[in-house]
Amino acid sequence: MTKGGMSGAACRAWKYAGIGVAAAAWAMALVPVARAAETPQADERRVYALPPGPLGEALTAFGELSGRKLLVASDLVRSLATRGVTGSFTPDEALGRLLAGTGLTFRYANPTTITVERIGDGPGGAVTLDPIRVEGAGETATGPVDGYVATRSATGTKTDTPLLETPQTISIVTRDQMQAQGVRNVDQALRYAPGVVTENLGVDNRFDSIYLRGFSADEYLDGLKFLSGSFAVPQLDPYGLERVEVLKGPASVLYGQASPGGLVNLVSKRPTATPFREVHVQFGSYDRKQGGFDIGGPIDEKGEFLYRVTGLAYETGTQVDFTEYQRYFIAPALTWKPTGNTTLTLLARHQEDPKAGFFNKLPAIGTALDNPNGQVPTDFYAGEPGVDKFDRSLTTVGYEFEHRFDSVWTVRQNLRYLDMDVDFATVFPAAVFQADQHTLNRFFFTSDEDLGVFTIDNQAQASFDTWRLKHRFLTGVDYQHVTWDQVARDGSAPAIDFLNPVYGQSVAEPPVFLDQRQKQDQVGVYAQDQVKLGNLSLLLGGRHDWAKSALANHLASSRSERHDTAFTGRAGVVYVFDAGLAPYFSYAESFQPTSGTSFSGTAFEPTSGQQLEVGLRYQPKALNALISVSAFDLTQQNVLTTDPDHANFNVQTGEIRSRGVELEAKASLTEGLGLTAAYSYLDAEVTEANDASEGNRPVGIPTHLASLWLDYRFQGGWLAGLQIGGGMRYRGASYGNTTNSFKIPDVALFDAAVFYDLGAIDQSLDGLQLAINASNLFDEEYVGRCQNNGCYYGLRRNVIGTITYRW
Repeated sequence: MTKGGMSGAACRAWKYAGIGVAAAAWAMALVPVARAAETPQADERRVYALPPGPLGEALTAFGELSGRKLLVASDLVRSLATRGVTGSFTPDEALGRLLAGTGLTFRYANPTTITVERIGDGPGGAVTLDPIRVEGAGETATGPVDGYVATRSATGTKTDTPLLETPQTISIVTRDQMQAQGVRNVDQALRYAPGVVTENLGVDNRFDSIYLRGFSADEYLDGLKFLSGSFAVPQLDPYGLERVEVLKGPASVLYGQASPGGLVNLVSKRPTATPFREVHVQFGSYDRKQGGFDIGGPIDEKGEFLYRVTGLAYETGTQVDFTEYQRYFIAPALTWKPTGNTTLTLLARHQEDPKAGFFNKLPAIGTALDNPNGQVPTDFYAGEPGVDKFDRSLTTVGYEFEHRFDSVWTVRQNLRYLDMDVDFATVFPAAVFQADQHTLNRFFFTSDEDLGVFTIDNQAQASFDTWRLKHRFLTGVDYQHVTWDQVARDGSAPAIDFLNPVYGQSVAEPPVFLDQRQKQDQVGVYAQDQVKLGNLSLLLGGRHDWAKSALANHLASSRSERHDTAFTGRAGVVYVFDAGLAPYFSYAESFQPTSGTSFSGTAFEPTSGQQLEVGLRYQPKALNALISVSAFDLTQQNVLTTDPDHANFNVQTGEIRSRGVELEAKASLTEGLGLTAAYSYLDAEVTEANDASEGNRPVGIPTHLASLWLDYRFQGGWLAGLQIGGGMRYRGASYGNTTNSFKIPDVALFDAAVFYDLGAIDQSLDGLQLAINASNLFDEEYVGRCQNNGCYYGLRRNVIGTITYRW
């Protein structure tokens, strides 16, 4: 990989970091500040080691360790147990974990006296104090969640904000949900999310292929965008993730150039103050073999240094002949907390994918449509063994820094460098058969790509009051630099007959038709204000972006350059009722640069997107659940469409409109019941085009999507330790081409899971768990998506058994 531009990129990034600091200082000088008094010793951290057991005993020990006086009725805790707490925490964090799942919360009567009470109960007496609640056992925007219900996120605002106060749809898949459903990639993690079309490439899962509200989604890692080349596209293993979060609709105000449909933010596992150790082995369909580990906790007694190391290795066959997957990855992380106000977290990852399986479409005739010779088998391999390959190597290194100066000002800086190499070669079939309807012409394509991406985001946040208004003001400067080298070859290969395939034919290396280097730079300056007046929350934001791209064509010895600039805005309002209902309304904009030129040589303008959304969330006070419903109207302009006057050219007069309704319900009940349910209705249409696509639906976007997952953990009796789960995923019919001449049928797929904690049988086996996950339980054969007469089969039944030990 050529890294000659790295030092220049780094210098420019630090220059923009300085601009961010200067902007923060400027804003600090202008903002009237009213500082809130801090609770004495509120951020004091210490190591707690309180084992699981009776809650009353644990609360007594907590009081002695923390120096707090606890007021609690003995009959309130007499029959309750706690899961304990171990690690470095503030008193509030430690107490929140002790009370997790007990139905109790706490409030401060004064800075050193705490009252423990039932959730929903207010204190008696003449003076009523608002209780201080610890939602989700001390949940943070990037931390672990106990169960399926996440209540906080930073994806929608870049600040740690309750979902109830966020005026845009966000769906979150927690680590517990990913584990219960046995997901093996990010596509699968989003199977049960509303309005999300996943696994569009079916058996080809080299890349995540996700559509949100009818548009292809961008992917981010820890709030920083994953940029890519043609085939140098990052894909992370979900075992290294704490959450997968989906922000629906335009997000350019915070993230710059982005799809109007929204984004997927992958949240890395981070070091934990609580010691955590896990190892697992896995065996399953297609001779799958996997091993992994996840360990972390405090390094020192004070908890100033925390660590985590996650690793995994697997190899497996697939439902297609001659194809395999192999992956190896390790992700170390280290957190340093020199004070309660300063945190530095180092995050790194190295992943090798020496074999990436099947990557060929098959003709629509014989997959989605009938073929007089019969259907093409789902295990048919159209490539050439020994020639086809996809070898990907990915490394990321970065950090997250945060320092709180006082009760008003906090600064953050997030940085990452990504290096990726891809060596790709494929013999692939044409999208249509020869006249005999069983012989396929084939072609040979290779691509050797190197990708380097430097990303930095500088933020300054101020929390202050003006009159009765409580502000959380955020300003920032971010910068992205991409260097991408590609050498590609293209040629022909011998034909193949799916009725009698012959492999091992001679394939000549094709000539180079593309040798290029692309560089991209983007700078964005943004500001956002979250304003609260009682139960009313307002959000206002604006951003200006400057984007530059340069292309060096080494074959033609030519160079071209383009510049784009855009301003985007965002506004929203939420009212949170005391009962937990939160109606909201929002408006958001997006922009996305478009490559190429018109017949006259004029560079295309960026596409633009606008969305109006209205929604309602409900978070019951006495129930760990979250219910959301939203309706939206989303339009994208400046879409490329055929130039009616000049063949083989495009003009920017196209428009796509997407309207719909989404519903989602998630619950994790103390009785052992977990639930996630979703439904979406999507009316998507190409509203303006110069070809036959006008008035049609976009390719592969179903009108209806629905899903339901339920699991139950038995609490006592002879079934104690057993957990069973099952789910259904429904994908409605969609069109297979832009002319809407044929449809991909709808499909309903079923999944199942069984878990057993052996510690329920014998205490000496505590921490040992057995699990079986089955995907597409009834082995439905279906087509996942078609495009340009080529189709991808969906994944057939896959059963995986896992043995996990935690201690």
